[in-house]
Amino acid sequence: MGEYERVRVLWPDHLGIARGKYLPADIAHLGTGHCASVFGLGYDRSVIPAPGSFMLEGLKDVQARLDPQTLRPSWEDDGTKVAVGHLDFEGKPFSYSARHALQKAIAAWQQLGYNPRIGFELEAYVLEPDGTGGLRLKAAPRSYVYGTGVTADPAGVIDEVMAVSAACGLKLESVNAEFDESQFELTLRHDEALRAADDAFLFRVMAREIAIKSGHDLTFLGKPLHGLSGSGLHVNISLDGPDDQNAFVDDGAADGLSALAKGALAGLCAHHRAMTALCAPTVNAYRRLRPGEFAGYWANWGYEHRFAANRVPDVRGPATRIESRLADGSANIHLAAATVLQAALLGVTAQLECPDPLTTDGFEEINTDVSSADNLHDALTYLADDSALMNAVGADLCANFLFIKHAEWDRYAAAGGSCEPSDNPTEWEIAEYLNYH
Repeated sequence: MGEYERVRVLWPDHLGIARGKYLPADIAHLGTGHCASVFGLGYDRSVIPAPGSFMLEGLKDVQARLDPQTLRPSWEDDGTKVAVGHLDFEGKPFSYSARHALQKAIAAWQQLGYNPRIGFELEAYVLEPDGTGGLRLKAAPRSYVYGTGVTADPAGVIDEVMAVSAACGLKLESVNAEFDESQFELTLRHDEALRAADDAFLFRVMAREIAIKSGHDLTFLGKPLHGLSGSGLHVNISLDGPDDQNAFVDDGAADGLSALAKGALAGLCAHHRAMTALCAPTVNAYRRLRPGEFAGYWANWGYEHRFAANRVPDVRGPATRIESRLADGSANIHLAAATVLQAALLGVTAQLECPDPLTTDGFEEINTDVSSADNLHDALTYLADDSALMNAVGADLCANFLFIKHAEWDRYAAAGGSCEPSDNPTEWEIAEYLNYH
């Protein structure tokens, strides 16, 4: 069996949760089956006959296959390797799979001669047990935004995450304390789109398991705590052209941006409302997604403007990119990436006109009246009304998503949940999501 004894095969389900199995090393290349009815599960373990779950057709299997060339070192022990599995059903890619949706988005851009590259920025809070079975914020009273060292991370949780990440080949670009106490920004290096999403998916699993092993917890949930900032998942996209140069760059343009970049921005703004459900997929996500916050509430873009949903940093050349700030930390990483890429592509193929950039303060003066939904229920309606985006991302996947998420909303409403906008999470949300995100 060589230098390792087992392979941990992980894949993202419809909720963005890492499902998988351990396989003996000598037969791991054969892949393994999983019951497709996982795609009918809610966070509360309720099972409903969602499209793709095959609940009423015998609970069929999907097959998780892996490429042995993509095995990575594990954060568990030296005898384990890790792989991201690709789901097949009856010999074809499983059309309800978020990873397949990303592969589809990559292929669509490649048909036009471009190779997408992505960099992910994740935000998370370090938590600790509260002594009553729950979790509370880990005290770090000397922490401050852009802080580093022991004042920001007195328990050394993030230090350990950084060390293990390097050992596993999950390459970080930077790490720093975020705005609030025990909140951190963890930025991964940009890479080819599928590899970048796989890395971010595994990084999130690894980071949380390292925190739990140390007696703490790490949550990427969009708004896990009253009175504190939300946690986002920023998706930075760029495109390599046929000449392997950044196709978002036009040195002859006054702002250095190509017509391709402007078309992508137009698509992201035009499909903003429908994107919201896929990028902010929980009831809790709408506690973060509010006007006047550093989040992607408004359907706009801006040069180096953090109140715009789509920020274009000033840097030009190879690092030129569009930063989508819409998604929150509960998003399925592969699905969020697919959604951003497909919305951008729709802007290009439909030759949409790029709106003017946001140049006002972003607090009180906004350059658009189009915003994201204020709650998950309305976001699902926007998604259902945008057939172009649903077909681009994947009609089967979106049908499953809508079915599952309407049931999730119904559970919230049955528990007394309100449609009214609010910054503070409810007890139902914490019980529903915190263990998983």
